[in-house]
Amino acid sequence: MRYAVVIERATGNFSAYVPDLPGCVATGESIPEVESAIQEAIEFHLAGLKEDGIQPPTPSSTVEYVDVAG
Repeated sequence: MRYAVVIERATGNFSAYVPDLPGCVATGESIPEVESAIQEAIEFHLAGLKEDGIQPPTPSSTVEYVDVAG
C-alpha cells in the first residue's frame, strides 16, 4: 500500500503525519530522518491495527501542488 504523508517544518525539526492513519506521526531533525521515521511509524501502526483485528484503511488521500502567482 502507498499512503500520502505530509511533512511540515516545525521549530527546530520536521514533523510528518499520515492523513489516512489518524495518530500516525513522526518527527526528525531533517527531511530524510523524518521520512525514515514516518515509514517505521506507518509499519508499526498497520501492525498494531492487524494485531487488534482491525482492517487497515485503504489509502484514499492524494497530494497535489498548485502554482499561484506570488
